Amino acid sequence: MNKTTSAASLLISAVLVGLQTPLQPIQSALGFSIFGYTCVDYLIPKVGAVFIKRGIFGKDMSKVGRPIIPETIGVIPALVYLLVMFFYIPFLFARKGNNGGGGEADASAFSHSKLSSYLSSLLSLESMILLGLMDDLFDIRWRHKFFLPAIASIPLLIVYHFEFNQTSILLPKFISNAFQLSTSVDLGVLYYFYMAAVSIFCPNSINILAGINGLEVGQTLVIAVLLVINDLYYIVGYFLEDHLIQSAFEVHMFSLCFLIPFLGISLALYKYNKFPAKVFVGDTWCYFSGMVFAVIGISGHFAKTLMLFFLPQILNFVYSSPQLFGIVPCPRHRLPKFNESDGLLYNSYTEYEDSEESAESSDGKKKQLRPYLKPVFNLLEKMYLIKLVRNEKGEIVKSSNLTLINLVIIWFGPRNEGKLCTLIMQLQFAVGLLMLILRHTLAPTVFGFDNSWSMLNRFYIS
Repeated sequence: MNKTTSAASLLISAVLVGLQTPLQPIQSALGFSIFGYTCVDYLIPKVGAVFIKRGIFGKDMSKVGRPIIPETIGVIPALVYLLVMFFYIPFLFARKGNNGGGGEADASAFSHSKLSSYLSSLLSLESMILLGLMDDLFDIRWRHKFFLPAIASIPLLIVYHFEFNQTSILLPKFISNAFQLSTSVDLGVLYYFYMAAVSIFCPNSINILAGINGLEVGQTLVIAVLLVINDLYYIVGYFLEDHLIQSAFEVHMFSLCFLIPFLGISLALYKYNKFPAKVFVGDTWCYFSGMVFAVIGISGHFAKTLMLFFLPQILNFVYSSPQLFGIVPCPRHRLPKFNESDGLLYNSYTEYEDSEESAESSDGKKKQLRPYLKPVFNLLEKMYLIKLVRNEKGEIVKSSNLTLINLVIIWFGPRNEGKLCTLIMQLQFAVGLLMLILRHTLAPTVFGFDNSWSMLNRFYIS
């Protein structure tokens, strides 16, 4: 980005931050989003060579010659995001005007009671950046790092307990009616385990669905956009419908204050991480970005809605679980295989030994397909959920690795790396948009209540 463009971006940021209107938090968020984009766009080219010099780099396995690329660059936008969110505090919580003459000052955008939730969210994000950086630098084992996000979520959960302690969830009407139960059930301490599980799943699910240029950042961009659309639905509804619940408006305005700056720094990172990638983001970005969504869902008490936008990640986790939990042999890298002759990505495979006398694998263990998995694999093959390679005896000697990336290649054929990433992002957005529509059309019917139900009824009647 040249100096003229940078200066223009900062000027627009200043104007947006300074405007005083009922939507001032969103305007400030837009201003800080532009500021964050400008900072990340400036810093990444500057630090790339330094990272390589310090030995923090990786080889791009899906490129001819396997070029060396700076690794762990995701820490840069993560730190910029924290800086932006610190600068953002006065615009959200400082009271406007003064009461020096005896008059009362204008109220801030959010009550000061919300500040504890805001700061605890930032503390959780700081912890997650630190833990993610440790993983990138020391290559922590998967079974150990899986629970790191739960540690990072502790500040948020503690503040949530003392400030809100709302542990009830709504039950679908057909369940409450069938068993003559209340419309809601209080989970008590189990709710905190549920929120900790959300904080574990969001970062890890993004980390598992990775491996091609742009996908780590691209999927977070799609999820963030879907959440912004969901939030704007409530914000617009608040001004159109008098009966929309005030707390719902505040929760989703608070969510937008986190998401809009996040979109700014993510777009700048995507510029350098998309195909052909100039930088790798590392596990730091996956954990940080996932924790951003987790703190939004937890502090806003809409974790169930959040999970709707993580449906592809949920499916990828379920699909990958046989390999993740050792039922099916799991290679260290399950990336698609790059073919230098045509520049396309093809399915990668797990290979099996076809006899007891065959050679051992490099770790000293025979990798043989368990007998009870053979009929399962044959069924999955007929359903186009796996690709198998057999020898002349008809025995399975290879099966495609169980990742959503490989599954998309099975369904749509080999793809250029950039086009494959775009296709997965499009599928993520399409599924998320469908879930968003179902969320705001079926929820009032299924649960008998929704914090946007009056606005929906108005649209239906009209």
